Amino acid sequence: MIDWKRIDTVLLDMDGTLLDLHYDNYFWHHYLPEQWGQRHGLDAERAREQLLPRFRSRAGTLSWYCLDYWTTELGIDILELKNDVEHLIRMRPHAIELLGFLRGLGKRVVLVTNAHEKLLEIKLRRTAIGAWFDAVVSAHALGRPKEERAFWEALHALHPFDAERTLLIDDNQDVLKSAAAFGIRHLLTIAQPDSQRPPRRDLGFAAVTSFETLIGASE
Repeated sequence: MIDWKRIDTVLLDMDGTLLDLHYDNYFWHHYLPEQWGQRHGLDAERAREQLLPRFRSRAGTLSWYCLDYWTTELGIDILELKNDVEHLIRMRPHAIELLGFLRGLGKRVVLVTNAHEKLLEIKLRRTAIGAWFDAVVSAHALGRPKEERAFWEALHALHPFDAERTLLIDDNQDVLKSAAAFGIRHLLTIAQPDSQRPPRRDLGFAAVTSFETLIGASE
């Protein structure tokens, strides 16, 4: 699927790419509505009905990923609740093997995530994957979400890379579209970012079903 001779830099998303998206989906769709509903005299289903439109209204913006924004907006400590279920944070199958494979090939590897810095800290501590990267970049540090071309411009200024010789792997199609518009040539998505949900289809980008297919490719 990938001709590694044509790749110098690999940009890797975190949630839904290296990490199982189940943690985040469970939190936003189940645990948070349950906890927020209890504070407002609502059952989880009714709370979810009220929260989901608010979530959708911020989709693709930096505030959607901001724990401080939702703490203020909902009047509940989001970071504390995130910590309650951090035991659900898990690597996707063969993610560590992929990181080791890329290190063995001598590729420059950068983690690029929309995750808020406070949550990024939790996940790096829980998984110990930070040491595999040449750089770790949160969209919050750049002031733009990955869904916007401005993110890639800011990333390129901070950590210069040849877009023609760069691979991005991300589970978010809007992110991949913005990266393509910037000029990143090699783009892959993830077929099953959440282990508890079925694989996705018709994603518009070549999809990885298992990192083993990338690890098995020779340079």
